[in-house]
Amino acid sequence: MPTPDAFGPDDPELAAMNAEIAAFQAARPSPWSLPLDVVRQARREGRGVFPALVPDPAACESLLRGRGGHSIPLRVLRPTCRPERGTYLHFHGGGWVFGEAVENDPRLRALAEATGLAVVSVDYRLAPEHPFPAGPDDCEDAALALAAGRIDDLPTGFLAIGGESAGAHLAAVTLLRLRDRHGLTPFAGANLVAGCFDLSMTPSVRRFGGERLILNTGDVEAFATRFVPPEFDRRDPAVSPLYADLTGLPPALFTVGTRDLLLDDTLFMASRWQAAGNGTTLSVWPGGCHVFQAFASRAADASMGEMNRFLAASCDAHATRSAAAPAAAPRD
Repeated sequence: MPTPDAFGPDDPELAAMNAEIAAFQAARPSPWSLPLDVVRQARREGRGVFPALVPDPAACESLLRGRGGHSIPLRVLRPTCRPERGTYLHFHGGGWVFGEAVENDPRLRALAEATGLAVVSVDYRLAPEHPFPAGPDDCEDAALALAAGRIDDLPTGFLAIGGESAGAHLAAVTLLRLRDRHGLTPFAGANLVAGCFDLSMTPSVRRFGGERLILNTGDVEAFATRFVPPEFDRRDPAVSPLYADLTGLPPALFTVGTRDLLLDDTLFMASRWQAAGNGTTLSVWPGGCHVFQAFASRAADASMGEMNRFLAASCDAHATRSAAAPAAAPRD
């Protein structure tokens, strides 16, 4: 749990960055006033708030057959300067409506080199063209394939899972689906960054208001409306993992900034994760906006370093437990 100073004065560098982001977004039209394909293309080209794509030249792409017969694109980055020690399954953010795996290449490349983990990032189907449960189905299919060793010979001795924003939501949903539908708990660590864990909206989302600091209250409602068809209850644990039974899930690092409108989602989920008996680390960054790690700052570098250390330590701990486990008795 965070120390009191975690909620202290905003980091000056982050405060200045927040002012720039808010001014930039205030000067541009609402994304909901434009066709989705226009917004998606602008995001690719860096004409929105996020930096332009910087594809990793060593990334590989492959296709996984989904349960409906469609193809699920996967983006794989392997460490280049050290042996592979395991695999990190990643889900990108974007409110279940925007985003794609390639957006995260620079951060995932740094993660792979720092931890020795291969990374596979999933281009799950997006809403509103493919509303719930399509995206979670794709993530579940990718997790099952990875655990079974069916993705590009990626190592499976240690598996971790994670993502940012909607991606953190999808990671939590995937862990629950594997446990409840398949009796599987193959992941030994979860890296959950600024997740939206309650699609009925926590108090910090409802009270944030109209200022668009990456997101505002209306944006989260617009995302949820496009993602979740009206016949689903947004507080159903299948939709909002905050309301699920969280027992038996892996150790997790929860990361959020105090200027993130999804602050309560992380605080509430981390508390429930810990209460369920799971290993829990909560990292709160004064002044951090939503997914502040996407923007250059000392705090972003430090936060990414913390995530890399968490994943590396989780891999080390898993190796130690595996080495200490008694060997299976020989068969007659």
